[in-house]
Amino acid sequence: MLVSGGASGLGGATTDMVIAAGGRAVIIDINEQTGARKVEQHGDAVRFVPTDVTSDAEVQRAVDTAVATFGRLDGVVNAAGIAVAERVLPRDGPQPLEHFARTIQINLIGTFNVIRLAAAAMSSNDPLPSGERGVIVNTASVAAFDGQIGQAAYAASKGGIVGMTLPIAREFARMGIRVMTIAPGTFDTPLLSGLPDAARQSLAQQVPFPPRLGRREEYAALVRHIFENEMLNGEVIRLDGAIRMAPK
Repeated sequence: MLVSGGASGLGGATTDMVIAAGGRAVIIDINEQTGARKVEQHGDAVRFVPTDVTSDAEVQRAVDTAVATFGRLDGVVNAAGIAVAERVLPRDGPQPLEHFARTIQINLIGTFNVIRLAAAAMSSNDPLPSGERGVIVNTASVAAFDGQIGQAAYAASKGGIVGMTLPIAREFARMGIRVMTIAPGTFDTPLLSGLPDAARQSLAQQVPFPPRLGRREEYAALVRHIFENEMLNGEVIRLDGAIRMAPK
């Protein structure tokens, strides 16, 4: 398994789930400290490769590490990304174009970069009896469907992930590689950990049921089910407690 953003948050929980299920993982992440902690936690079952997901060479190195270390690459979970809130027209003038471009570059192009290089490795796997050679799970967001004010770049990046899920799944079908996307709602991740308790409680209360923030382990559990259920392909699953985000 290759897990981008696999050192913490939703990716970190996915790494933990893979090891608990008896699997092995290569973590790609830019945070070397958290990556080292995951290796210390799981030992030889984990390899950490410091990686910028937008770099062709660095992602290829991580894919090659997975194949060389564990014999083959069967699965990918794309959980790396950034969340930026900025209005298109704040009071001090139009949002700098490079701010929008950076979010698209990391969240959308970074996800595509991992998909294309990992799928190239998976395509040479010996197939399972069903013909399956691998599974790819991407991470979008409910912002792809009901993004809030200040989320134009973030929503566009996640909407791009949603939009490319089906065409890539259709293309990869002939190789036996499934492609799925999860669109989480408000989850208890490091991105929210810095908020005051009152703000976290307010976010939790917006979820119809259960009225709380999502747990990282719940995301990881859905990843596992996707890997185990061969009929899940080319689809986006909202994991959000029925929340529909207000404009702001």
